[in-house]
Amino acid sequence: MPSAACRELSGAMPQSVRGPRVRPFSSAEEAWMWTMAALVARRDGARYTANQGAVTRPCEPDDVVKCLDSLYRQRRIDLVHARILRMWGERRSAPNPAYATERSDWRLWNEALNRLEWPLRAKGIVG
Repeated sequence: MPSAACRELSGAMPQSVRGPRVRPFSSAEEAWMWTMAALVARRDGARYTANQGAVTRPCEPDDVVKCLDSLYRQRRIDLVHARILRMWGERRSAPNPAYATERSDWRLWNEALNRLEWPLRAKGIVG
């Protein structure tokens, strides 16, 4: 879904994100991996242009980050959750609980994504 400022101005979803091509993410994990890929590309110098991919998404990467930030500010997640999401998101894979060294990361990863799921669903980012 578009940012809050865009919703306040129009009162509805803007024309750029309406239509049959808009596809919400199937899970919070998919939304997070997409967000991290976009943020890494931005950090590496790519220019982000909304709705130019093969699939139009109902949000921008910053919208997912804002949801995560609001959970942190509400103390629903800790800084360690955000660090785990960033670290594994940059690797573009989830931690594997089969490896003892990744088991703790996997627990924090799941806690964070489970708590992120509801706000993303409420905003229409996850379907």
